[in-house]
Amino acid sequence: MNVDRLQELGLIKPKSAQKQTNDLGQEDFLKLMTTQMTHQNPLKPMENTQFLTQMAQFGTVSGIQGLQKSFTDFANAIGSDQTLQAANLVGRQVVVPSKQALLAADGDIQGAVELTKPTTHVTVKILDNRGVPVRTLDLGAQDAGEAAFSWDGLKDDGTVADPGLYRLQAEGTVDGENQALATLINATVESVSTKADGFGLAVEVPGVGNVDFKDIRQIL
Repeated sequence: MNVDRLQELGLIKPKSAQKQTNDLGQEDFLKLMTTQMTHQNPLKPMENTQFLTQMAQFGTVSGIQGLQKSFTDFANAIGSDQTLQAANLVGRQVVVPSKQALLAADGDIQGAVELTKPTTHVTVKILDNRGVPVRTLDLGAQDAGEAAFSWDGLKDDGTVADPGLYRLQAEGTVDGENQALATLINATVESVSTKADGFGLAVEVPGVGNVDFKDIRQIL
């Protein structure tokens, strides 16, 4: 059924009277389908079937576009809520993944070792900016989960370490093999910002830098 015939039947308006829209409403779709069925040509059933198929596909596209808009609105709402939550983190301590930590004057470094399996002989080495170990923490055998550690800023020889950035190197024996282990640190959030790509948020942590909001393991 061509456009002229639809206009004669009063189903659609001439172009001059049509609103500029790309949407096919449910009422319009049902009206066109009903009229097509009423005026279908029994000698060309395939033509009618193709018309209805095309109309159904067009309606499906319109529905998908509406669904996409709903998802976009939902994502924007989540983003706004996430921004408010992140802003409230400034000045608070969080637990984040990191292989380094900042030792403040008269301060300490607290964190944890991530263990996916029970692990024997877990150690955390504290290394200076030259990669030289200054302190080794022996955590012994640990079950799966997080094994907490704390460094008071003293070296192995009992002297006080200089304030600054230190590397963390955790190891442990898992299933009879020595493996490198991931570390987490406790740190204070200094600021919150939008990521460079415009998607998501990041928090600024001293000694670590920008950390994705989604990577925060715990808020203390």
